[in-house]
Amino acid sequence: MAFNKALPYILLATMLIAAGPTAAQLSPTFYDTTCPNLSSIVEDVVRQALQTDARAGAKLIRFHFHDCFVNGCDGSVLLEDSIADGIDSEQNARGNEGIQGQNIVADIKTAVENVCPNLVSCADILAIASNSSVVLAGGRGWEVQLGRRDGRIANRSGAESNLPSPFEPLANLTAKFANVALNSTDLVALSGAHTFGRSRCQFFQRRLNDFNRTGMPDPSLDPIYRDVLLEACPQGGDNNRVNLDPTTPDEFDNNYFTNLQANRGLLTSDQVLFSPPGAATAGDVDRFAASQEVFFDAFGASMIKMGNISPLTATDGEIRLTCSRINPFPTLADM
Repeated sequence: MAFNKALPYILLATMLIAAGPTAAQLSPTFYDTTCPNLSSIVEDVVRQALQTDARAGAKLIRFHFHDCFVNGCDGSVLLEDSIADGIDSEQNARGNEGIQGQNIVADIKTAVENVCPNLVSCADILAIASNSSVVLAGGRGWEVQLGRRDGRIANRSGAESNLPSPFEPLANLTAKFANVALNSTDLVALSGAHTFGRSRCQFFQRRLNDFNRTGMPDPSLDPIYRDVLLEACPQGGDNNRVNLDPTTPDEFDNNYFTNLQANRGLLTSDQVLFSPPGAATAGDVDRFAASQEVFFDAFGASMIKMGNISPLTATDGEIRLTCSRINPFPTLADM
């Protein structure tokens, strides 16, 4: 009997359908029956990671953010280079330079697979881990929408062009958020994730002495804060890391916004939300600085909106067995 060359692909489609629950849209109850302890499994691993790495939460939320802005929330940012699979990793893009936390994602995936095999996508793991990271840092969680599936392609060129840059003016940032149906309030709220984590000196060093090639410091940078940054970033210290929030660097709170009001935003893309006077987003900065509860409400709402950017659901995509690579097509040996 002649072998049907299409058979492995038919089998793959069957495997993808059988690999986990399906849904027409995202839902917070998606895994309630199939993996009821999912959130606590993820949170436990994030908590363990934080014991040895204060930046673990910031790393995870950055992965989720950078995932959703390219190809939608499909786990594509986690894919590593693979000639065999035709993957040119999004992690090679400038906007993902130095992105970290793949090891934490792998640990979460292993813990989840041990309890709920072949059910939970890497894209959903990023969404849940982001929520856990905020809660464990003292913030307030949100109702995480679930049911995403993982994509089988990466989009390095999309990462090069779509990810917001730490050097960009407000108009550019607003446009990039609008491209994924997020508004200026979402921009300000989601930027509040910079209330924890670190940045390397190379991403803000020009603000200290040669802003926009003027040979002068950024006029919107507080002089006392500039002196602190100069000490933290000496010549040759491009890879030194500095707290994004100089006041409560490892807590999830609204101090990011009071820092902006004091001209102590670390990155250009931070401070432009408030400076120069009359910035279109300054009103939201003031609102969030005045009330942590208002910020928490807005942040949760914007995270849900961001998590809804073009997810793969139902039988689209796959449930990746390893977050850093796509599943192999079945071979004759698998049949």
